[in-house]
Amino acid sequence: MASRAKLLLLTGLAGVALAPALAQEVILPPGFGNETTPAPTPQPASNLTDSAERPAAARPRPRPAATAEGGELVESDELTEAELAPPPPPVEIPDESRRDPRRAGVLDPTRWGYGENPWGAADGRFLSGLLRRQSTPLPSRWLLITLRNALLTRAEAPFGVNGADWTAERAWLLLRMGEADAAGMLVSGVDVDDFTPKLTQVAVQTALATADPAGLCPLRDKMAGSEARILPLAQAICSALDGEGASAAAQIQQARRRGRIGGIDLVLADKVVGAGEGTGRAATVEWEPVDTLTSWRFGLAAATGLMPPDRLMTAASPQVRAWAARAPLFSPEARLPFARTAAGLGVLSSSALVDLYSQIYDATDPSDLPGTDAWRLRTAFVGRDSNARLAAMRELWRQGDGELERQASRAMLSLAATRITPNPELGDDAVNLVASMLAGGYDKQAARWARAVGQMDGAAGDRAWALLALGTEADVDVSSSRIEDFIGRDDSRDKQRSKLLVAGLVGTGRISAEEASRLGQRNELGLGGTSVWTRLVDGAGQRRQAGTAVVLGAIGLQAPSFTRVPAAQLLHALNAMRLAGLGYNARMIAAEALART
Repeated sequence: MASRAKLLLLTGLAGVALAPALAQEVILPPGFGNETTPAPTPQPASNLTDSAERPAAARPRPRPAATAEGGELVESDELTEAELAPPPPPVEIPDESRRDPRRAGVLDPTRWGYGENPWGAADGRFLSGLLRRQSTPLPSRWLLITLRNALLTRAEAPFGVNGADWTAERAWLLLRMGEADAAGMLVSGVDVDDFTPKLTQVAVQTALATADPAGLCPLRDKMAGSEARILPLAQAICSALDGEGASAAAQIQQARRRGRIGGIDLVLADKVVGAGEGTGRAATVEWEPVDTLTSWRFGLAAATGLMPPDRLMTAASPQVRAWAARAPLFSPEARLPFARTAAGLGVLSSSALVDLYSQIYDATDPSDLPGTDAWRLRTAFVGRDSNARLAAMRELWRQGDGELERQASRAMLSLAATRITPNPELGDDAVNLVASMLAGGYDKQAARWARAVGQMDGAAGDRAWALLALGTEADVDVSSSRIEDFIGRDDSRDKQRSKLLVAGLVGTGRISAEEASRLGQRNELGLGGTSVWTRLVDGAGQRRQAGTAVVLGAIGLQAPSFTRVPAAQLLHALNAMRLAGLGYNARMIAAEALART
């Protein structure tokens, strides 16, 4: 058997590289009353198995031609005796130990606010289609959190869909959202002998996504049909894990001679095999000719603690960087930039990001700490007074470029922000403090700012008031005149902030639909209109089908940022979540929409 250290090396968690998700304006499936043509579902990068591109496929795919130049894959139709040999007999599972594949999940839906039957009477085939068509990344970290929890609920699968296939659809979307660990929890909730070809494909992707080559081993007898191309390398890796070093080395040599898989793809498999005992192998990985980071390459590299070059990581999608943030064999310093991306997406919690900075702080020489972000973060929590803490927060709020970075800083400082006493003289700092508290879900602490914000004026007063009105249940003025004042001073493009504000207020139940209609007509906010989608999402909310409401809501909110989300669709999505029992989540999404525009 491989040594304990090397087994840990081979089974560490890490992210995988799928192709960058599409970023486009709101897209609804055909028939939803939206004339925009839907874009294709985001697909994984080539990863030695084209059949993994779409989990719905349940049959082997034709092998595409490949070239040996530049370290790419090479095709061969010859099969080895090992591939032709019958698979080992399946492990017998006692009836009392079997799990129902229709109830795979890890969260109690009632406890998490999704009700006893999150999917209601919705057709599972329809919901599966929505999950496949959901574009990623999502425009809101709170929307990701809400959708992730819905997908993880331990509830009966909707009718019309196989339980294992329903698990595959949920896990596939989680992978595309950046939630590799969550996908792994779902896949592991189904017994392997219940795996369908679709779930087998997603399980292979999940094993790579979590940098867990050992996760391929139970799938070997299932992979012959849909994942035959990587089966020889999977067998070699599993032989090494089983302590059969000579057999693993021979299998790698055979794969090299046949030439079906070459270049860095074979070298990385050889490196994983070499980590086992008794193989007598050592592989040197050369990234220079590689111009694409695939799930196979990133997964096996991360499993051996090998960080791909910056040029490949920079070109990777945000979800890939989120998976890299969870790779335990990478140092805290190496994971930090990826962790900030993950926190901005919602994959990493605010406390997890603070913990990572704490590890860096503890590992840094005390003489080198002043001026570092880890030092500033500590000061933001335990500075000698509020001025010192605020000064550190200002530096951190300015860190990084892009909305993901800004949202990561807000989430990271959410708990520290609760320690600042409300003060109307803080101006822009007050806006950032309230936004930070709501990014971390501290709505009650943010509500304490209601009196101070009521004494503020100007743009800062407007922004802070709007955040409190949307994200908290504080007693703030939500009269038509106050809203009109905000609209009159709104300098955002096409009054997008005002549109999102009014949509959020009616969606969270702060104002009536009639009042929203009057405001919309007077200010041309475009909140009216219905479609097939609005009727579906409204119906799911009214029937308290929380899971269905969230999935439909996410379909309506898919866009690269809230600046391109139609306010009418935000209104219906939030209203459906609130009616279904997810009022808190709706408030957090509404506040984040305003904070990010």
